[in-house]
Amino acid sequence: MSFSCTNHLPLDSSAPLLCAGITVYYPLRFYGLDKPGMHVGVVGLGYLGHVAMKFAKAMGVKVTVISTSPSKKKEAMEHLGADSFLVSKEQDQM
Repeated sequence: MSFSCTNHLPLDSSAPLLCAGITVYYPLRFYGLDKPGMHVGVVGLGYLGHVAMKFAKAMGVKVTVISTSPSKKKEAMEHLGADSFLVSKEQDQM
C-alpha cells in the first residue's frame, strides 16, 4: 500500500524533495535569487543540480548550467530548460 500526502503525489516519489529540495530552495530564497528575470548559475547537473534547475525555472529565473561534461548540454537545454550551458573545462567559455 502506498501512502500519499495528496491523491497525486506519493510520498516515495516526493520524499527526495525534503533533503535535496531544501538544500537548493533555501539559498535561492535566502539570497533573493528567486525573482523572475534574475540569472543564476548552477554548477553541476547531478541530483542537486537537477532540483536547483527545476526550482529556479519555476521561480522564473534564468539559469546557466556550468558543467565539466559537454554531454549534459542536451539534457540541460532541451529537457530541463536551461537558458545557457557552459563547459568549465573550456577556457574560452569561462
